[in-house]
Amino acid sequence: MVTRSTTVLVVGATGSIGSLVVAEALRQGYLTRALARNHARAAHIAPGAEVVVGDLTKVDNLTAAVEGVDAVIFAHGANGGKEQSEAVDYGAVRNVLAALDRYPARIVLMTTLGLTARDSEYNRATAAFDWKRRAERLVRASGRPYTIVRPGWFDYHAEDQHKLVMLQGDTRRTGGPADGTVSRQQVAQVLVHCIRSAAADRKTFELVAESGPAQKDLDPLFAGLRADEPGSLDGVLDEPNMPLEDEPARVRVDLRLAAEALRRI
Repeated sequence: MVTRSTTVLVVGATGSIGSLVVAEALRQGYLTRALARNHARAAHIAPGAEVVVGDLTKVDNLTAAVEGVDAVIFAHGANGGKEQSEAVDYGAVRNVLAALDRYPARIVLMTTLGLTARDSEYNRATAAFDWKRRAERLVRASGRPYTIVRPGWFDYHAEDQHKLVMLQGDTRRTGGPADGTVSRQQVAQVLVHCIRSAAADRKTFELVAESGPAQKDLDPLFAGLRADEPGSLDGVLDEPNMPLEDEPARVRVDLRLAAEALRRI
């Protein structure tokens, strides 16, 4: 079980969400390890974090980053086209899971609201939704304890929007802030809270904020969610519009390898 005396690795630690996750994990008393591409990019990371350099696109570069960790929070994201989406949104998750091997770490993965909208203009241009969804599938296939958080639009919220709402089924698909908004700081708080919440285990949900005060205890929100079905690759209530048999062969191989790693834990 993850406790506050254990080590948390933050992937994407130099990003706008990841840097907040590092600070929040430290605030909550966790031993916090921040993965960065190089030391220069880690210059603004909160003091107290252990900075470890590694390349997310190379499994061999991640050995030191994952050694002895008890939980991994993925807060990374690609900024490019289809190749970057595969290499970063998906590849980073695949490579970290492969590097973890027999370490029984808990996984908290941040993806995005709307990722099941495969026919959206954005997804057709970038394939980002598809690759993020495949990353989710790897986490579920790995058999590790996990939580998958799909935030709404960052920082489009009104000043009084602090009441967190957790949704399932990914049904909001306007492709804009009307789908739901939430602050980056609250996203970071939820991601960190997930690593020690039994109520959040095997839950996949969309995260938005509505008018009202922030809740002090998130566990009742987690408890009200349905867990993902055992053995399912998709989130509970998700539209089944990505048939496994239509997936690239390399993705099907990655899913098999992720599942096989569980038997070595």
